[in-house]
Amino acid sequence: MIEHFKTLLRGEVGTVSLEKPGWRWFGTYCLAIVVGSSVYGATIGLWRAPLQSVFTAMKFPLLIFLTCISNGAVNGMLAQLFGSGLSFKQTALAILMSFAIAAVILGALSPVTLFVLYNAPLLGSANAIVGHSMILLTHVFAIAFAGIMANRRLLDLLRRMTGRDATARAVLFSWLGGNLFLGAQLAWNLRPFIGSPGLTVQFLRDDPLRGNFYEAVWRAFQHLFF
Repeated sequence: MIEHFKTLLRGEVGTVSLEKPGWRWFGTYCLAIVVGSSVYGATIGLWRAPLQSVFTAMKFPLLIFLTCISNGAVNGMLAQLFGSGLSFKQTALAILMSFAIAAVILGALSPVTLFVLYNAPLLGSANAIVGHSMILLTHVFAIAFAGIMANRRLLDLLRRMTGRDATARAVLFSWLGGNLFLGAQLAWNLRPFIGSPGLTVQFLRDDPLRGNFYEAVWRAFQHLFF
């Protein structure tokens, strides 16, 4: 498992084989997701309160695993539909690998997000709303960057496994669309992650199904730029 983890940290997907996916790879990827996303998640909620930091560190890995599990069957069918030849188990392993790489990158970005956090307007200041929007957009961009890099590695793996660039791209973008759509909405339903200045610290909101993620991002842009 240690060697697998070193391979993951170096991003050397050329050594990853999905021909006979072993359970050690699953264990390694799950461990990387838990460690990397928990460390990063703690930095997300710290601006609001230490307790929110603990809650977010618990929910961030949960969000990733729920996204993988909820889209598992659909992603497997999409891989078959586009003629990739990947089994459901191989599909699950490939997607877990990409999330694991993203989690490792996010864990490495934790010092950067902490720097932004300590330079943002304080919770009790008159500019608390601006501080919240600043923290939100910082994490949106950091997560987007980690996701892009992870899916770049995933594309390399799919190209090698399928032997066809067009098939690899079709499979990747179909997976990416579903994972982004579901992941964003699950993140909204599992809120708070940062914690709004005027609301209490909670593990989950009392109205998790009200509104959506995209409205929240648009409001953050409005607070900062309009």
